[in-house]
Amino acid sequence: MKLPHKAHVAIVDGENFTVMQNHGQPFEPRLEGASKPDLSVSNFSAGVRHQDEIGQRHGRTDLGELAHGAAAAEWLNAKAISGELTDVLVIADPKTLGEMRRHYHSELEKRIVGEIDKTVTGATTEKIEQVIASA
Repeated sequence: MKLPHKAHVAIVDGENFTVMQNHGQPFEPRLEGASKPDLSVSNFSAGVRHQDEIGQRHGRTDLGELAHGAAAAEWLNAKAISGELTDVLVIADPKTLGEMRRHYHSELEKRIVGEIDKTVTGATTEKIEQVIASA
């Protein structure tokens, strides 16, 4: 995947949110500056279709995880609207990515250069760079 120089990479799952920036070349990403934004996980209407008791009991859907994905999208929305983000790559597990898409603002959508539906939280920076390069 071609990742523009200085593009931001949002790495998200149901509990973690990290933002890094590409300081490498478009086809040879070099991620730096990992930061973990403080999120206010308050959107528990996220995943409202998943509130069935059976799904909760069997652990198929955790509303806290979906609310975290919604909060990450809202944080990215605010940064895109303010102009702090120009190019954004979102890497998230499939469930979180699906929830985030429901909350993307049109300004953020304009700035998204790609999405990768894979869980890479906890992976090394080198592994994340390999995932991006091979996408």
